[in-house]
Amino acid sequence: MNRFTLSVSAGIARITEAALGPYQTAVVRIGFSATWLLFLLREFAHREELYGPSSPWSWDLAQQLIASNSAFTALMWSDGPGWFEFVYALAVLSSVLLLLGWRTRAMSVVFMVGVLSLQNRSVFMGDGGDNVLHLMSVYLVFTRCGQVWSLDARRARLAREARARGERVSDRVGPALWGVLGFALVAATAGGRFDGVGPTVPVILWGVWLAHAVWWVVGRRARTAQPRILLDVIANIVHNGALFVIMAEACLIYATAGWYKIQGTRWQDGTAVYYPLHLDYFSPWPGLADLLSSSGTMVMLVTYGTVIVQVAFPFTLFNRRVKNALLAAMMTEHAVIAVVLGLPFFSLAMIATDAVFLPTSLLRRLGDRAARARGRVLARRGRTAPSAPRAPENPEPTHASSTA
Repeated sequence: MNRFTLSVSAGIARITEAALGPYQTAVVRIGFSATWLLFLLREFAHREELYGPSSPWSWDLAQQLIASNSAFTALMWSDGPGWFEFVYALAVLSSVLLLLGWRTRAMSVVFMVGVLSLQNRSVFMGDGGDNVLHLMSVYLVFTRCGQVWSLDARRARLAREARARGERVSDRVGPALWGVLGFALVAATAGGRFDGVGPTVPVILWGVWLAHAVWWVVGRRARTAQPRILLDVIANIVHNGALFVIMAEACLIYATAGWYKIQGTRWQDGTAVYYPLHLDYFSPWPGLADLLSSSGTMVMLVTYGTVIVQVAFPFTLFNRRVKNALLAAMMTEHAVIAVVLGLPFFSLAMIATDAVFLPTSLLRRLGDRAARARGRVLARRGRTAPSAPRAPENPEPTHASSTA
């Protein structure tokens, strides 16, 4: 019983004392913001046909659908072209800022609003990756995804160094941003913009906004460290819970996809991969598709291998070596799908989801190499002298790599 009690206490301490997986959540943040940004930029010339006033899925049809499913979209607040352009530009801007890690908590909320507003406006636009992006944009709001590889991490490091030198550190941008977003939230609520919408999004928006206010007041007014420690514990619990949900969602996607494939006759006889390779809609490179499908043995191996990897992956999470091998296989498969079937954004979304399982050691090595490459580039331009590379800032204990 004593050993059991100690194990439970250690587990609780691990969940509450640190936000686990800082590198994994940073990669997920970068991956999904980059995926959405690239999609918005590629479709910029066709944005009005996809989500705007010129869309075949008209504003009236979208309004009728939203009235029945209570989905949230800011594009239903007005049917004017100016409002659409503003929302689209806001979605692009929030993607850029979230990618850079600038005010990640606030930008993750704006990013979620942009994703939901556009996708819920025209529900038939997408290739499957939009569903994953839709879910992950909500989950990211609850994570502390700016701990590393972000402008927030850089600002926090500079603030710690300034305090160590005895300097006073003040933040004017944060309260100003909080005030602007709060004004928009109050105006939307008072104007009845959330009427007929499900409670999930309004609760998230108000909850995050009020949590920021409490965080700031405690940081400025608390006379002891206990209130701030309590808020840190709550934030860590919420982060770790969201990280667990992201991992569970990835496992659920692969498990359901694999088990549904098992029930299909084409997957059972080993020919399923052949057919999408010869659909005009999924054949940007017909010659490459013909080359891959020319060998019946290869088609059979890829078909059975896809099913085996998807079904087996959730059961390999507790074996690091097997899990990493299957993870590499799935990422490679999605990269091939992006090229051969012409589904780059679906593949990017799935690769970003898979990244939550990447080993921390690998991510840190990649970060070190990127830092060294950046240092060499800046040195060649004469902007800075070459210096020894520094490991990415990691404010959390190393055991945060438990997701590996």
